[in-house]
Amino acid sequence: MEIGWLQAVLLGLFACLSSMPGMGGTSIGNYTLGRPLIGGLICGLILGDVTTGILVGCAMQVVYIALVTPGGTVSADVRAVSYIGIPLAMVALSSYGLSASSAEGAALATSFGTMVGTLGTVLFYGTATINLAWQHIGWKAVEKRQYHKLYLVDMGLPWISHLACSFIPTMIMCKLGADVVELIKTTLPMDGIAMKTLFTVGSLLPCVGIAILLKQIVKKAADFVPFLFGFVLAASMGINLVSATVVAGMFAIINYKIKMLSVKGAVAAVDEEEEEI
Repeated sequence: MEIGWLQAVLLGLFACLSSMPGMGGTSIGNYTLGRPLIGGLICGLILGDVTTGILVGCAMQVVYIALVTPGGTVSADVRAVSYIGIPLAMVALSSYGLSASSAEGAALATSFGTMVGTLGTVLFYGTATINLAWQHIGWKAVEKRQYHKLYLVDMGLPWISHLACSFIPTMIMCKLGADVVELIKTTLPMDGIAMKTLFTVGSLLPCVGIAILLKQIVKKAADFVPFLFGFVLAASMGINLVSATVVAGMFAIINYKIKMLSVKGAVAAVDEEEEEI
């Protein structure tokens, strides 16, 4: 698989769109287009292999499933994971002759995503640093009561930052990264210690994402039960994640109804006490 210049340009454009909160807000930008699960579909459409793109995106999404950006602090840039890591992982899988659905393919994909995600933090902070210049222009406009300039500061000038730190790096790395993948293939054979280590570490990375998610949602031992219920269904009954999601949605509705009844009962009890007073 090779990545042409037009494909690299499209990948760079989506890297820009996924990092621009102004593009419909974070719902359409960073927290949707920027996620590996969505990025895998887009990369698959651009590179002409939707199945591999989605499978690679799913493998990388598990690693970053609980990634948050408190106060603008990021440990990895999922924008780079989605639009640099996924294309390069797809090229690597094709070069090594691995299937994205295999354990080795998933491990290789997650390893590529982690390497690129860490590199992407440099691009993230580079964008934020350049944006400080636009904020300075905005404050000057406010001081002079030239409020019409704020539209340019908010929607126009940030494109320069994202073109410099998102579009151009993504385009170049996706286009030239295929040659690097071929070099890795020549230097690190499949049966070598380096590749075996890479597969081992890559297969453990999804555990990190799940562990971070558990740390956020599990407050007591009983919270493990609903979390593990879907995995038990999938393992024992052979159902897929879509079916497990439907079952989980039904239980969520039942749980919501029960909680609402308890709230209504508590409110009714308070009203009765006030009437007696």
